[in-house]
Amino acid sequence: MKLKAIIIDDEKPARDIVAAYASERSDIEIVGECQNGFEAIKMIQEIKPDLIFLDIQMPKIDGFELLEVLEYRPAVIFCTAYDHYAVQAFEKSAVDYLMKPFSRERFNEAILKVAQSIGNKDLERIKVLESVESVKESGDEKLTRVVARQGSKLHVVQVAEISHIESEDDYVRGCSEKGDFLKEKTMQYFEKMLPADMFIRIHRSYIVNINCIDKVELYEKDTHLVLLKNGAKLRASREGYKRLRAIL
Repeated sequence: MKLKAIIIDDEKPARDIVAAYASERSDIEIVGECQNGFEAIKMIQEIKPDLIFLDIQMPKIDGFELLEVLEYRPAVIFCTAYDHYAVQAFEKSAVDYLMKPFSRERFNEAILKVAQSIGNKDLERIKVLESVESVKESGDEKLTRVVARQGSKLHVVQVAEISHIESEDDYVRGCSEKGDFLKEKTMQYFEKMLPADMFIRIHRSYIVNINCIDKVELYEKDTHLVLLKNGAKLRASREGYKRLRAIL
């Protein structure tokens, strides 16, 4: 089986090393190279490779954000200098990671792991996203932006632009200045990952940006309406209202 692979790295020397090592093997073919995440998303959807070599720190969107919005998910090998991200992620469910600078032998070892995982019919495609999210959630780093699809377009939404988050069946809907977007996340995820000095959960179904609040009105006993500057009206539970009063 010959693996189709794409290299995604903003540094050409790094792409050249991967391409050179791959050219020495008969079981892998580099079918494309990208220098940023936006190029990569388009190429991955068109080519549907078996494997991607992915850097983490890149302009526009980083490697983690790229994985989060992919509809087609190939196997992934991180090629990175940042072990505090990659090592933890790949200990859980990813194929492998290559710490820059890596040797030809280490590269070949990673390719063997990919071939074995793809060849085993009992294994599903590697789900890198879940492990990446668990790594992020286990740390103290808060979200500063959200990468989301809106139709066929990809947008990078700064968290300050989000007016509120609301639950919607198996998804979470974010409402922002750039329009609404859906994410396969939980309300608990956003409650934990959004900056606590900016966002507060006012109801099991709503998280609101306090900077977007216009006023709060009594709706009925133990229930208040939070009116936003964009015209949205969100119901606050009794506990949510207490939290809101405390922070305001």
